[in-house]
Order: sequence, then structure tokens, then C-alpha cells
Amino acid sequence: MFISHAKNNERNIRMTKIKMLSPKIDLVFQRLFGEVGNEKITKRFIEKVLDEKIDQLDLSKNPILRREKRGGKLGILDVLVEVNGKEKVNIEMQVVKKQDIKERILYYWSRLYIKGIKEGEEYQKLDRTIIILITDFLINGLEELEYHTEWKIIEEKGRKIILTDKLEIHIIELEKIKGKEKEEGELLDWLFFIDNPESERVKVAMKENEELKEANEKLSQMSEEEELQRFAEWREKAIRDEASSRASGLQEGKEQGKIEKTKEIAKKMLKEKLEISLIGKLTGLSEEEIRKLED
Repeated sequence: MFISHAKNNERNIRMTKIKMLSPKIDLVFQRLFGEVGNEKITKRFIEKVLDEKIDQLDLSKNPILRREKRGGKLGILDVLVEVNGKEKVNIEMQVVKKQDIKERILYYWSRLYIKGIKEGEEYQKLDRTIIILITDFLINGLEELEYHTEWKIIEEKGRKIILTDKLEIHIIELEKIKGKEKEEGELLDWLFFIDNPESERVKVAMKENEELKEANEKLSQMSEEEELQRFAEWREKAIRDEASSRASGLQEGKEQGKIEKTKEIAKKMLKEKLEISLIGKLTGLSEEEIRKLED
């Protein structure tokens, strides 16, 4: 018991010197909610977003590749979850404001939806497909709505009947949870965790929520990984550069200084043997531009 207590104290001291990674960084979010072994965390979070019970959840189809040894490659995509044996849920974390976010999310949904059927099969085989979009910014046109909105196709003129249950989009705007620290609700607990895992709201909520506590512990363990810290730092820098470029009204990739900085980051990633597709996602560079940097 004494040894275990000493080890815990040693870890706590070490963690005070380590910066807690932000779940808002998509790289971190995807690892936390999409990796096999984190099913309890993801299941609980999705249940609170959808407000329904999930009997079965599968993360094995989620295309996240974790580098297990030095020299290996790491690849990531959005968090893809299969629930109840067939339904697909895609969770996307967006930090940089994009004016076309509504169109993008419909495009993501359509691509995921059509993957559920093979050529020649009947359309009835298509399953319910859900997109959960979490943004760290306000979406134009939704200013008067709540922080969590649910979207489906309905008949507009008459009885407001839902056309189909196959399409479902949930939009969560983290900016709108500010000032709601005293409001009750487990979904809010999760959103405050994503926004700031070290907040007082989260510390209190973890006492009653085992899954949230597990998520916090997993994030703490991840934050101790020097390699992941380095990747997250690169991703944060790329996000800041993109946000700065958009804020100044410049088109992405037009500012030469920004391009050169981005290429330097890409070169470091190549040295770390990251996949080209991942480097493109993190930096915004094309595959051709990245391959030229290998020379």
C-alpha cells in the first residue's frame, strides 16, 4: 500500500509539470474517443448527445492507427463509431471557423451514408447515419439557437412530419456553454470537459461520473506522452496559422510566409515518419507539395 501511494504521489507531482492536452485539438479528440479500449467513454458521451440508450458500440472500424514503436507510422481520421451493430456515427471536432461548415457537414454525412450499401443492393439496406459536429466557434445563422441542436428532414408546410430517420445531424457549439456552469445536465459535464478538462465543473462531475473520470485519467496519461505532446503542438500551430490567415481575410495558402512555416512543420513530420495523408490533414498542404519536401 505504501509503495502504491508513493507511486501515485510521484505521478501527481509529475503531472503538475506537464501541460494537459486539450481535447479540442482534433488529434487528441480522435485518440481519446476513437481508440479501441475507450468504448465506455465514447458510449456514454454519444448516449448523452443522442439522448438514447446504446446497447452495443464498436470502435474497431475507426481508422485510427497508433504508433506503437519508434520508426512506425501514425495515421488518423475522424472518429467513426458503429452503434447497435449497424448504425454509423461520425464525430467531428472543428476549431477553426469555416464559412462553409454547413455544406461540409452534409457532404460528410452523404459520404458516410452511401458507404452502407454495395452496388446492386436495395436501398432499404441503408442504415441510420448520424453526424455529431462539435465546434469551438459560433456558426452563422444559428446565433439564436441553443448550444446543442438536432437536425432532420421534415415536411415544412403541414404537420412537420419527419421524412426519414436515416439522416440525423447534431451540432454542438462550445462557445454557447459559457455562462452555463451552474446548469445541470451530464451532456454539459462532457462539453465542459472537452472545452477545459481542468475546470471546477469537471472536477465536481467526476465524483459522480465514472466514465468522465476515466476520460480524464486517459487524457492525463496521453498528456505524459512526449511524442503526442509534440504532434499536438504542431497541430495547434497549424490551427493558429490557419485561423490568423482567415481572420486577416487572406485565402488559405496565398501568404508566402505562412506557406514556408507550414512546410517547415511538414518537414519535421516527415522526419517523424508520419503518413503523408496525416501531414496533409494537419497542415493543409497537398500530397504533391508534401512529397516534394521529401527530396
